[in-house]
Amino acid sequence: MCGIAGTYRWPDGKAVTDRITDVLAHRGPDGAGRYSHAAGDGEVHLGHRRLAVVDLSPTGAQPMASDGLVLTYNGELYNAPELRAELAAAGVRFRGTSDTEVLLEAWRRWGTGCLPRLRGMFAFGIFDERTGELVLARDQLGVKPLFLLRRGEGLVFASELKALSAATGGLDVDPAALVASLLYHWVPDSRCAFREAEKLPPGSWLRIGPGGRVERGTFWRLREVAAEGRERARSGELPDLAAVVEESTRRHLLSDVPVATFLSGGLDSSYLTALAARERPGISAYTIGFRAEDARFEAMPDDLGYARRVAERYGVDLREIEIAPDVQDLLPRMTYHLDEPIGDPAAINTYLICAAAREAGVKVMLSGMGADELFAGYRKHLANLLALRYQRVPRPLRRGLSAAVDRLPVASARRGYRSVRFAKRFLSFADLPEETAFRRSYTLYDRAELLALVDPDLAWTVDDVLTEHTDVYGDNDLDDFVNRMCLGDARMFLPGLNLAYTDRSSMAASTEVRVPYVDVEVVRAAFAVPGDHKIVGRQGKAVLKEAASTVLPREIVYRPKGLFSAPLRAWMSRDLAPLVREVVHDGVLVGSGLLRRDALARMVAEDAAGHRDYSKHLWHVLTLEHWYRAATSGSVGHDASNANA
Repeated sequence: MCGIAGTYRWPDGKAVTDRITDVLAHRGPDGAGRYSHAAGDGEVHLGHRRLAVVDLSPTGAQPMASDGLVLTYNGELYNAPELRAELAAAGVRFRGTSDTEVLLEAWRRWGTGCLPRLRGMFAFGIFDERTGELVLARDQLGVKPLFLLRRGEGLVFASELKALSAATGGLDVDPAALVASLLYHWVPDSRCAFREAEKLPPGSWLRIGPGGRVERGTFWRLREVAAEGRERARSGELPDLAAVVEESTRRHLLSDVPVATFLSGGLDSSYLTALAARERPGISAYTIGFRAEDARFEAMPDDLGYARRVAERYGVDLREIEIAPDVQDLLPRMTYHLDEPIGDPAAINTYLICAAAREAGVKVMLSGMGADELFAGYRKHLANLLALRYQRVPRPLRRGLSAAVDRLPVASARRGYRSVRFAKRFLSFADLPEETAFRRSYTLYDRAELLALVDPDLAWTVDDVLTEHTDVYGDNDLDDFVNRMCLGDARMFLPGLNLAYTDRSSMAASTEVRVPYVDVEVVRAAFAVPGDHKIVGRQGKAVLKEAASTVLPREIVYRPKGLFSAPLRAWMSRDLAPLVREVVHDGVLVGSGLLRRDALARMVAEDAAGHRDYSKHLWHVLTLEHWYRAATSGSVGHDASNANA
């Protein structure tokens, strides 16, 4: 896992590449490398920051050059041993044992044809000295990021957006991306927080050559994989999911340095930890806990207790980390590292876990990320199925129920009422059409609320971001409602939020996080499972629970679902309340007119009165305020020393 950067025919390219590579130092503290080449009437410069995980010797250093090809690469190939054997049988002689060299030789032999053969997470740039062409590529599911910016015949790319800002001296905020972040509390992978910049889409490549000509291609489409899975399911060919997950976990343990796991005590992380402990007895695991009073206020399940049980049963060395509301001191640092406005406090959890692991000498962590999206494990999946039944209830009864629930408080002075919050959330979308209901079940605002919140001059962006969700959700041939939701999540929610904050938060702590569920073979298996095997009765992830039952005890498999999040209501009602008031009354977003003070003040008042739960909304406003201050002051990409202090 590393940080990569480079310029192609870019003014003052060498100095720019040096600068943006330095910005990525936290991604690779084990080494730095540079490459420069005069290509016709232009220049190519590649940079690399190394986090040494496989082949710790100098033979794994980058940029790696061999017989006219030069590679700067971020990621891990879990099928590198098989590819190495195939290439060696064809006469390739390897100098070292790194997967970087395997990738370089695979490219030499197959070109872009090697890409669908790669099983792993990756983003890379590869330059051919003979043709003068640079190719950028990103893995099938968007686990690893790759940002780029084109001007004229030139191009600059990097693992993080802040590096592009440093390369250009600052970029302008894209207002549509800002509004999208308000809706979702993250910026979709198809958008970028700054104008000009873009994210290379998952499963795709870009080639730029002499004269600035650009060619793009796609080597893997999730939509097609889902359609293939539907046909397998129709034939009755159900996958052996337990075998697929076990094999993926084993491959993800490939490393020359210590590996640990995230262990929340929930199904996904417990399953992976148990499988990993079989392969590596005594493996370490890390878990998050909260202050007792915060957990009580939020009525949170006892995740820590479950994590302890799993650790004891499988001989895991469990490390516990407590989070308290001094997280506000982390906001500027997290804003810097997250690159874009991301309002999920799980990003802070990830950073703190990875920082603790790194301090203990651990460079690689396994995460249960992705299982909920692929196997319908979120409450929203079950809720949307229940909404279909709810719509059959006579309309007068639905109106009466909605009015009664609306009058109920979501909190008192001493405790929050989760069941009331869930009921209000459910009734906010239960009567809506399928796509609209699914979007509303996990986004923060409906159309009218979003229009009331933002500057009237940004009204056009609201329909723009809503249309994007409609288009992505509807772009499939599936006749299975549950798998349509899973596909929508895997294309938007997973790369836009969960994979994005996982990469940026973990790399801020110089730690590599691997995601065995977000593996091409697990994904193929997931979409070969019919929706009625994923949600059975009121059990989400039913098929995964059945697989996990071969390893885990029932009390872990069928425990109440936990959340890798934070007790936001408790924090907002007490510790963070003064900060929220400051942002609402004197913040840059309100002062600039981008957000309306009256709409924010109304949310604060309703939340404080316990009538509505706006804790997620207000937390995102805090993160957005910090991000916007940095973006408009020009400090994004120029404040690495302070951010890492």
